Amino acid sequence: MSAAEHSRTASVPTTAMEQPRRVELGNDRVRLEPLGAQHVEGLRAVVADGEIWRAPYAPHVPAPDRVEEHVAAQCASDEAGTTLSWAVLEQGSGRVVGHTTFLNISRRDRRLEIGTTYLAGSVQGTGINAAVKLALLTHAFETLGCLGVEFRVHHLNTASRRAVERLGAQQDGILRAHRILPDGTVRHTVVYSILTWEWPGVRASLEHRLAR
Repeated sequence: MSAAEHSRTASVPTTAMEQPRRVELGNDRVRLEPLGAQHVEGLRAVVADGEIWRAPYAPHVPAPDRVEEHVAAQCASDEAGTTLSWAVLEQGSGRVVGHTTFLNISRRDRRLEIGTTYLAGSVQGTGINAAVKLALLTHAFETLGCLGVEFRVHHLNTASRRAVERLGAQQDGILRAHRILPDGTVRHTVVYSILTWEWPGVRASLEHRLAR
């Protein structure tokens, strides 16, 4: 059933979803801990691993000397209830390997965005990203009761676009000239989403990928 067909035949809750809370999430591969000052040193190592803070189209990744400031700003936003951020840890080793956030939270419309995600260079392509998304999407759809979850990507960031598409997210459109980046370039933002009736299939696909 297409999204248009579903919208004509199915009703959704008219009450606001609950406010996302600072809770630990995880699965066999990763543990997501609510972000705090205790993660600063680990995240410094993350951004230095592969020098991911120098990557093009990733202004959300802080340089090593800006990590403490970045974490403090994220925590303040979390306390205000506008975002919810986690440090990503490997199960078993307990090593900090990344960062991720719920943002653009709309309780009334039961919708949020997963963004500002970055992972250490050494764990990219190992299945960690799929495990992180499985934990976040499970919480969003099965605990919070989201109707939709968004992903927003720089139009030139083909690697991230392909990664989002592999999740099973559908492209909604492009916000043209959406942002002026710190270097003065203009970002067109590609918007993707997964809807609640698409989630069972997305979950099965993610679980299959991780089992392999």
